[in-house]
Amino acid sequence: MKHIVWKIVRWGVSLFFASTLFMVVVYRFLPVYFTPLMFIRCAQQVGDGESMTLHHTWVSMDKISKHMPVAVMASEDQRFLLHHGFDYDAIEKAAKHNMSGKGKKHGASTISQQTAKNVFLWPGRSWIRKGFEVYFTALIELFWSKQRIMEVYLNSIEMGNGIYGADAVAEYHFGKTASDLSRADCALIAATLPNPRKFSSKNPSSYMRKRQRQIMQNMRFIPAFPKEGEDVNPKTVVGGVYKK
Repeated sequence: MKHIVWKIVRWGVSLFFASTLFMVVVYRFLPVYFTPLMFIRCAQQVGDGESMTLHHTWVSMDKISKHMPVAVMASEDQRFLLHHGFDYDAIEKAAKHNMSGKGKKHGASTISQQTAKNVFLWPGRSWIRKGFEVYFTALIELFWSKQRIMEVYLNSIEMGNGIYGADAVAEYHFGKTASDLSRADCALIAATLPNPRKFSSKNPSSYMRKRQRQIMQNMRFIPAFPKEGEDVNPKTVVGGVYKK
């Protein structure tokens, strides 16, 4: 009996690793049209008696404003091009702050971690989900380029109620395409990302405008996002922030 159980466990583990590797490799090349969060939000809308709303159009990186990746790095992960999925300095600082019990809790999720969570997992704060997030983050950092991670991130991130990705938010909040978003538009969108269902880039509050200005200032220290195959010169980085 013990032998049978052990055999089932081995097959289960092997199947898990094979299937997850397969999906990561597939998404290295194919568009991500739907994510678990999209289905979860649709189910929540139906459960709340609302009409189902899902706006999402996949667009390639060359059809997204050059300011968009810079804005999200300035807001979410300034060391995105330098780390390998995890920003240990940010994790240490967040842990010290949270242990102090002062103010709101700080997070330290990188763009790579958020992409892994958006594409392969469900929202939540359990240790099990966090463990899977670490696993998938390591996989996409291994098999995807930074450009691909950013492309998937900008296409899959929730940017409003029923709105996912840069092209959808550009259309429904700005009346534009993703490629036509201005530097200020991109900074405003990035300002909402901590909680896009609470903060709106369509009807921004004074707090959002303040965040927008802060992000635009930080964007001055981050160079244009490199194209596929281009590298970041570490000499342009000072104190974890990019020089012009």
